[in-house]
Amino acid sequence: MPTTCLNYDKKCGGCPLLALPYREQLNQKQARLQGLLGGFAPVRAVQGMAEPYHYRNKAIASFAMQHGRLVCGLYAEGTHRVLPSADCLLQEEILNKTLAAVLEAARAEKKISKALEAARACRWTAYDEDRGTGLLRHTVLRSSGDGKVLVTLVTPGADLPGSKNFCAALRKKAPWVVSIVQNINPTRSSAVLGNREKPLWGPGFVLDTLCGLQFAISSRSFYQVNPRQTEVLYRAALD
Repeated sequence: MPTTCLNYDKKCGGCPLLALPYREQLNQKQARLQGLLGGFAPVRAVQGMAEPYHYRNKAIASFAMQHGRLVCGLYAEGTHRVLPSADCLLQEEILNKTLAAVLEAARAEKKISKALEAARACRWTAYDEDRGTGLLRHTVLRSSGDGKVLVTLVTPGADLPGSKNFCAALRKKAPWVVSIVQNINPTRSSAVLGNREKPLWGPGFVLDTLCGLQFAISSRSFYQVNPRQTEVLYRAALD
């Protein structure tokens, strides 16, 4: 599995210890815990992951216009400059595939199906927070353990022209998507999600199973983002 990232040298900031071997990362965490807690109680060994890549079941990407073209990705650390990428080492691979499909469906220029023969795809633009213009702010993706994905588009207003075309195009490109939601965030702030949502297709959530229990996860649900280690953590707490 590749352990290099195109955006690491561009100061993405998501994986500041990426160049450090994983065992050394765990050693640093162990030393930190020992310094914080060792004076009060014995500190057990940190329980690391067997494979510390592609584990996050949630992804957030921001849209921007670069050279007249819609892109999406993470902000460079300490900025609002988008680093275009759909291949994050932290996110589950199904989320990376979904992010690429979302971007392709949002900016596609070809006809999307025979049933929509006369329709053109969306060609949406990114929201400009300084001017208050444009349509797409962010996308939030949530995945389940069986590879299903909820897609949320964040817009500054309720109007989303071409949403049916987008849903049809995305479902064709990413058939594992089980629901598509529009979240409306009119505020000029760093908050990703607003308080209003409306389903564009599907139930508005994705089902996931954790510790034998099933949960309906929406874009705004609090849910641990590392399912493999969540079960390790919860079992340790129960023990």
